[in-house]
Amino acid sequence: MSTNAVNENVLVKAEESPKPNKRKMVIAAAIGAVVLLGGAGAGVALMSGGEGGEEPAGAGVQSASYVEVPPMIVNLRSGDGQARFLKLRFIVVATDPGKSEEIKEKLPVILDALQPFLRELRPEDLNGSAAVFRVKEEMMARATQVLGAGLVRDVLIQDLVQQ
Repeated sequence: MSTNAVNENVLVKAEESPKPNKRKMVIAAAIGAVVLLGGAGAGVALMSGGEGGEEPAGAGVQSASYVEVPPMIVNLRSGDGQARFLKLRFIVVATDPGKSEEIKEKLPVILDALQPFLRELRPEDLNGSAAVFRVKEEMMARATQVLGAGLVRDVLIQDLVQQ
């Protein structure tokens, strides 16, 4: 086959293919626009706190009370025999300002409950962003166990330094 025959064959096939229906394209574009606008609207609603009785994120922070804990330094469990340390500074958030004094009074008991957990950590346990979340969860659970439910709202980790 010559080049002209190939080009003519391609032209004939291009002419034979049906033209897209403009009405279907307009409908598809309209549906796509509705989906995009609906998704954007839902995103804005979520970011602004939604509708109804939900309070926006951070609204209850003003009623909280913060108890700063003195920095802790503990040995980490190391498999290679080298001395490894963890320096930790955190804040305990009381559910309301009246309970912060009770937390301050029981701070030695909280620290005593955290010591065994922190000393059992290995340097590998502190790798990655999820590690801070796991340590924070465990600290929260132990503080709640010592103080009782309803006294601690959160544990805020200020410094977590491994040496």
